[in-house]
Amino acid sequence: MNDISPAQPASQAGPAACAACKLPVARRICFNLRGTGPKGCPTLNREALLALANERYADSGVGEFARQASRQEAEGYANRHERPYVMQPAKTRMVEICEFARKLNYHRLGLAFCLGLAREAALVDEILQSNGFNVISVGCKAGRTPKEDIGITDTEKVFQGRPEAMCNPIFQALLLNQEATQFNILLGLCVGHDSLFFQHVKAPTTVLAVKDRVTGHNPLAAVYCVDSYYRKLKHKEPPNP
Repeated sequence: MNDISPAQPASQAGPAACAACKLPVARRICFNLRGTGPKGCPTLNREALLALANERYADSGVGEFARQASRQEAEGYANRHERPYVMQPAKTRMVEICEFARKLNYHRLGLAFCLGLAREAALVDEILQSNGFNVISVGCKAGRTPKEDIGITDTEKVFQGRPEAMCNPIFQALLLNQEATQFNILLGLCVGHDSLFFQHVKAPTTVLAVKDRVTGHNPLAAVYCVDSYYRKLKHKEPPNP
């Protein structure tokens, strides 16, 4: 398969910065055929990489996965036949996960979760099983590997002065690989632990919820309030002592 060496400069126009684009969405080239884009716009300046990405959809498995994902996206909105159309979201993510798994004929699902969300994991397991899925679930502390094994000192533990098991996302991933799950669901793994899980898991994985201990696992709450209650997010924190 063709690839582009990371050592080669990807574009003379600078790094992609879609998040900083000031154009209204309706005027962006990625959304509108007659639109435009700023310097660094990947739609305008990364033709070779775009062609490489689009080639990947020719793979039958990748293409089918992409088709069903796009169909699921559209089906998340109601009354699309109306003109003029005003977007009407109609399905929760939990519903969409079940529908998407059925679209791809997945029966064996993996659920990797944080023990801090054990109650939520039990509810998700119940929902999935009631929808006819075979669920393999594994919590983050499974295996009870001591934190000392990865060089954590007592002062670095959550509960100091006593044994503490590390989160083991690699074990979670390898267990689901061994159980031959077809599609995995991530529920509340810590920052970094989720990354290790993605690095080591084989089956495609979606995220139902991410961990945010302060906002009740709604991290966008802090983003929405960044100009009011969470202004401090824009100020660089001093390094941890």
